[in-house]
Amino acid sequence: MAKIYKKTSGNGSIALYLGKRDFVDHVEAVDIVDGVIKVDPAELEGRKVWVYLACSFRYGSDDLDLIGMNYRKDIWIQRQQIYPVVGTKPANTPMQEALLKKCEDQGHAFTFNIDTNLPCSVGLQPAPEDVGKACGVDYEVKAYIANEADDPDEKINKKDTCRLIIRKIQFAPGTIPAGPQADISKNFMMSDKLVHLEASIEKELYFHGDPIPVKVKINNETAKVVKKIKITIDQTTEVLLYQADKYTKTVLNEEFAEEVKGESTLEKTFTVIPLLSNNKEKRGLAVDGRLKDEDTNLASTTLIRPGMDKGMQGILVAYKIKVNLLVSSGGLLGGLTASDVGVELPLVLMSPKPADCEMGDSYVMIFWHA
Repeated sequence: MAKIYKKTSGNGSIALYLGKRDFVDHVEAVDIVDGVIKVDPAELEGRKVWVYLACSFRYGSDDLDLIGMNYRKDIWIQRQQIYPVVGTKPANTPMQEALLKKCEDQGHAFTFNIDTNLPCSVGLQPAPEDVGKACGVDYEVKAYIANEADDPDEKINKKDTCRLIIRKIQFAPGTIPAGPQADISKNFMMSDKLVHLEASIEKELYFHGDPIPVKVKINNETAKVVKKIKITIDQTTEVLLYQADKYTKTVLNEEFAEEVKGESTLEKTFTVIPLLSNNKEKRGLAVDGRLKDEDTNLASTTLIRPGMDKGMQGILVAYKIKVNLLVSSGGLLGGLTASDVGVELPLVLMSPKPADCEMGDSYVMIFWHA
């Protein structure tokens, strides 16, 4: 049998089983969330067993809950009664059938369908000194014992619950469009000559951790000197749920000592790699959702389908590449009269699709750009 994830309640009356914790958004549909709950009715005392799947936005630490403040907002939630059994259930998956045999007559299968317009799991990186769970969007499967599914007046004891955090993830499509190109021509005071800058990348989308070749063309018609080339990659994050909050953090900043003298040209490709490992100290940086202390990467670019409600996404993430030239007049005072010439390119970062993950490519790809 494949790896199974299990959580048991503190009183031992219920146990939650899942066959996996990553569920893929294939754009047209999302993997079903299928699991089994083992119920020992001896300690229920007439109460029922329920299970819910919730997509929530966390915007504070657990400490706030201790003083009566709500630090979570449910974006979407579904509940099912598990015991006593009511209604009809969909056909069991092979994983459920195997678990039901193990649990014998105490096993009860459940299935949830995640809406396609819900966000993928994403978190905001805490500072090194921060403790507790990070802010962000997460998914939780929780089994619990209660008289009613959702009675605000009913206090549910923690020992009557068990839960597992899962992730909704998305992979890059199989077909990747050609990359963008940007150019600018700039003149300077007391001169009618121009500095021409053109930058481009080969494709629109790159995988996390892959080298990104940035092609730069410079035609310096002036008498000034291009002293260096700076390439930066910025992550723009827009938090939509609890307030209108939009901010930008630089995830890569590299300078290249390429001098382009007056009335000369340069054409060269510079390779850069934006990595989370180089940005571990940046609080609030968006990262792909993680399970416990597993490694993750920079957050993937948010994919917006036509007609999708952007406000439901919770957190939107976009990237851009900036190419800047530092142009000076040369001589001893050249640095005091330096100015920038720059262009921007949209960049899409995503994870590659595993070979065993079936995903349709016949859809319109719309990425959110800041």
